[in-house]
Amino acid sequence: MASPTEDLSHIPLETRSIITTESSDGIPFPASPIPHTHRTWARTFSSRPEVYLQPSTLPQITKITNLARRCRRRLVVVGSGHSPSNLTCTSSWMVNLDKYSRVLSIDPTTGICVLQSGIRLWQLSEALNKEGLALPSMGSINEQSIAGAISTGTHGSSLKHGLISEGVESLKIVLANGEEVFCSPTERSDLFRAALLSLGAIGIVTEVTFRAVKAFSLAWEQSIDSDSKLFAEWESKLWKQSEFVRVWWFPYMRRAVVWKADKVDENDLDTGVVKNYDPPTSFQDSKIGYFIYHNLLALARWFPRITPWVEWFVFGLQYGFGNGEMTTTRAVQPSYKAFLLNCLYSQFVNEWAIPLAKGPEALQRLAAWLHRLQPGDEGYVEHKIPFSAEGLWVHSPVEVRVSDTTVKTSGERGNRPWLDITPEDGPALYLNATMYRPYHKDPSYNATERYYEAFEWLMRDLGGKPHWAKTFAVTPDEFASKQWYGENFHQFRKVREEVDPLGMFVGPWQRKFLLGEPAEEKDRLALEEVGFEQKPAKEGGYVVTGHQNVVVA
Repeated sequence: MASPTEDLSHIPLETRSIITTESSDGIPFPASPIPHTHRTWARTFSSRPEVYLQPSTLPQITKITNLARRCRRRLVVVGSGHSPSNLTCTSSWMVNLDKYSRVLSIDPTTGICVLQSGIRLWQLSEALNKEGLALPSMGSINEQSIAGAISTGTHGSSLKHGLISEGVESLKIVLANGEEVFCSPTERSDLFRAALLSLGAIGIVTEVTFRAVKAFSLAWEQSIDSDSKLFAEWESKLWKQSEFVRVWWFPYMRRAVVWKADKVDENDLDTGVVKNYDPPTSFQDSKIGYFIYHNLLALARWFPRITPWVEWFVFGLQYGFGNGEMTTTRAVQPSYKAFLLNCLYSQFVNEWAIPLAKGPEALQRLAAWLHRLQPGDEGYVEHKIPFSAEGLWVHSPVEVRVSDTTVKTSGERGNRPWLDITPEDGPALYLNATMYRPYHKDPSYNATERYYEAFEWLMRDLGGKPHWAKTFAVTPDEFASKQWYGENFHQFRKVREEVDPLGMFVGPWQRKFLLGEPAEEKDRLALEEVGFEQKPAKEGGYVVTGHQNVVVA
């Protein structure tokens, strides 16, 4: 990192001059001395920020915020970039908090830990494990920062748990005015509820106070069966059989993989009655399996009709060609290992939450549409989707997970995010439609757009809302409707406007999905970034370019 002006020659002269005049305070301006290219994990989007910053202290974060305001620049905070959307892209100033990632304190008795916000979940898991603690629930990956996981509504799969943010006791945030403020369910509750799922539009989360739980291992097993059995057990058994349950559904084969896990009794581990052990290396986790599947997906870009055959072949090598007990795989692992899943290849992800009870209807209607079933065909239901599936072949699986945010959070308790996508009166089902991008190349036959158009129509018809960090096409008016967020959406926007009236944390993504386009250009916020232009990148995906608003507020 550099502070001398000559090391920042890639930064515009006017901005460089302001930075230089503020260098006498002894606080380094932690800007990269070379141009930085930001890419999403899936390489769906990339951008070249004007300044790339990695602060390691709170004074540096405060200085960055104050200088951005003086230079009339937008700020974007980024971690792993796992969202496949352009949410984290910018041509303005980008702040990465990987060097602001210390554990400030851990109380092994209460589980209360105080964390700098840039700590990645894998780093946090390691630190907690040393103290005999663990995260109560996790998603399928651990590369996100704790702030990123909170700010995008990350969740696991359990009816006894909600979002990862339900463990947050309080937050500290640097706002656009450069002030670090404290918020919790009882202090500045409105700000707390906005920051728990902020989408980068509120400020820079700097400190997280989180309640961990006693470390635990999970005894899990995974088995395969027909989706008809899945539907038959949906209400009575499927989601209640273990504390953690998740499903992968394969529509062309009409089969499902069910993964369930329960905590191992601590005494059994201590006495050796139960021992941790890993499962056998699966086909997809092996080097040769990874390579074969990747190349079959690439081949299917040119010959889409082989997609169901690829699914059958890879599914059989990964899980087995039969159903029932003969397909079962078991393991006992520490929770921070058991929760994780290999995401394999670059991918688009479109995920929505619907009421849990509507799951069988959703999957049966989607299957009927994909198979183009007619009355009298086995498995036929009236899908009602007003788009044609002719010539369309999609990837598998559809990931199926659950949560219940009503167990530990609510508006009355002041700890439910304003933008929580799950129902306020019961459990949610998450359906995650994935389309792979082999070797970072999009499907060549517009499959993703056609599939997601139909998928989103179905999700809307079933009362769903999209996961904020994934791919979707929704307008702010739809989000603000009474059928969706209603007053909660207005409350979020009210808090955002109060703490960032100039739009330092507003870019084209926030404008498109949260604020809506202004009636006139003069109504744009003074510091917002505008006008993302997208051009195909040589390595796949799109290069995104924006520019600062030139309208003076």
